[in-house]
Amino acid sequence: MLITGASSGIGLGLARAALTRGTQVLALQRRSSPLLGESRFSERLHDLTDETGTAAAVQRLLGDRRRVDLVVLNAGVLGTIADLNETSLDDIRRVMEINTWANKTLLDALFGAGCTIDQVVGISSGAAVSGNRGWNAYALSKAAFVMLLKLYAAERPQTHFCSVAPGLVDTAMQDVLCSRDAATMERFPSLQRIASRRGTPDMPSPDGVAERLLDCFEAVRTEPSGAFVDIRNFTPR
Repeated sequence: MLITGASSGIGLGLARAALTRGTQVLALQRRSSPLLGESRFSERLHDLTDETGTAAAVQRLLGDRRRVDLVVLNAGVLGTIADLNETSLDDIRRVMEINTWANKTLLDALFGAGCTIDQVVGISSGAAVSGNRGWNAYALSKAAFVMLLKLYAAERPQTHFCSVAPGLVDTAMQDVLCSRDAATMERFPSLQRIASRRGTPDMPSPDGVAERLLDCFEAVRTEPSGAFVDIRNFTPR
């Protein structure tokens, strides 16, 4: 498995769960992972927005491998919670660069290296389809990311692509979302709903959701390539 952003949050949880299952994990990220030193875990430090350096980073991470069973595109940023008219195009571009375009660069580098990939999973979000007030750049980037993978699915039928929304997960992103002042919470009702679920089974830890996600990745192979799946509503065929 090759995963981006395995230094913390969902990416770290997925990498740890995959190692427990005996899977070889290759990680590409800006910061070193706590898993460095574990057997079957290898990482390459790279800023995925560095488009010109991605191909070389991928080559070094792959070594002589030319087949990857699963690529998990997990790395991403939240951006600012605000109305669109308060959000600059520069802010939107920054979030889009990381959450959307960096994934195109990475996929092109992998396929350009002659790598055969069985499955590509993009970690998406319900924000890609919900249209809740305040999620501006994040929602736009995740919606575009879903379409990006759908388009690759049409171009590369030998690889199964899907976008998976993991639901609410208690990561550092929740520290940001749940610490807003009362006026901001009132202005953006979705933040109130998120805060009310923290500390409940509706918002598991990254380790708590990782096994379910790995099982979901396997199950969604029965869905049409390019599909968007929210695991909260997903029933395997």
